[in-house]
Amino acid sequence: MNIYFFIIPFILFFEYLLSTVVRLLNLRALDPNLPDEFKDTFDSDKYIKSQEYARTNSKFSYITSTFSLLITLIFIYGGIYNIIDQWLLGFLENKIIIGLLFFGLLTLITDIISLPFSIYRTFVIEEKFGFNKTTYSTFLLDKIKGYFLMIFIGAPVLSVILYFFETFPKEYSWIYAWVLITIFGLVMQPIFNILIAPMFNKFKPMPEGPLLDKIKNYLDKVNFPVKKLEIMDGSKRSTHSNAYFSGLGKNKRIALFDTLVEQMDDNEIIAVIAHEVGHYKLKHIHSGIILSAIQSGIMFYILSLFLLDEMLFAAFYMENISVYASLLFFSTLYTPISMLVGFLFSYISRKNEFAADAFSAETSKLPDSLITGLKKMSKENLSNLTPHWLNVMLNYTHPPVIDRIIALRKFK
Repeated sequence: MNIYFFIIPFILFFEYLLSTVVRLLNLRALDPNLPDEFKDTFDSDKYIKSQEYARTNSKFSYITSTFSLLITLIFIYGGIYNIIDQWLLGFLENKIIIGLLFFGLLTLITDIISLPFSIYRTFVIEEKFGFNKTTYSTFLLDKIKGYFLMIFIGAPVLSVILYFFETFPKEYSWIYAWVLITIFGLVMQPIFNILIAPMFNKFKPMPEGPLLDKIKNYLDKVNFPVKKLEIMDGSKRSTHSNAYFSGLGKNKRIALFDTLVEQMDDNEIIAVIAHEVGHYKLKHIHSGIILSAIQSGIMFYILSLFLLDEMLFAAFYMENISVYASLLFFSTLYTPISMLVGFLFSYISRKNEFAADAFSAETSKLPDSLITGLKKMSKENLSNLTPHWLNVMLNYTHPPVIDRIIALRKFK
């Protein structure tokens, strides 16, 4: 008996049912009464709009997740994977090239299938709630740039991984692949700053003035030199606001969305920057890199145990056994472990957010400004103020904003 015939559908339906239950619980957790903590920021209309935004996205996720499950089942039980594989084997012999085209065709097909949902989310849902600033030309160019990155960055990395598993015994090939992905994760930091980020957004130095002087004074105070302090044209695509830190060593960069700069006063911006600095000072960036390396090592080792498993290929109705298809089919088997790892990483991330908030409050002496800044971001992003605890536990990398505010109150 081939146990994979039971395991594969069980994993697919379990993941689907769990996400469905979590969304349902999250909708039931929506409180019609505006929390007292936010009455100085939200009005009733804005709060109702934030809850409608949550409901709309949840209902849309029901549709997309159901459609995704159906497509996955059709690909497996309709033999689509096998059809593509047999077609490629009909005129190609090089296994690495076949593997690249196998993944490339599947990516293209699934992207085309999901394109209407992506368009609807951007140009209907986000438009309805006043977030969308993306034009159709920008949407198309983003797609083209994404394919460009997959071809010129993703494909070479995948080809080397396939080469390792095709050439060396599986007892060692997983180690080579692990080392490659770990190194790639490190070099992606400068690649992102130099190549990828400027492909999608324009960055300009923060203009001279009182805000820049305050930021420099704070960074000098905490001994945190940065190579670039920039404002990013986030409003090119959306009115959502954010800030992020990237780079390591002497190439650190802090980028603020132009929407965030418009929405917040100087002290709130300083408090947000102090939060981002806190992640670096508290070694969250470094620990994240180490944890990601450990995770990828575990994944590649387990992959090596299932590589070229004939029963696994039978469960996916494949005639040909190959390394490249092993990578794809293993990803389904790895889903439960991925969920557990994701749960752990999300827990660590939420703890780190509390710690970065505390660092901001202690070093900037602006806990009230961080609180008001968080409230403004929640308001402008129409955040769900009352998420269900299970949704937080499984999906939130940041604690609910009310929990962050309660923690920050201790510093007043």
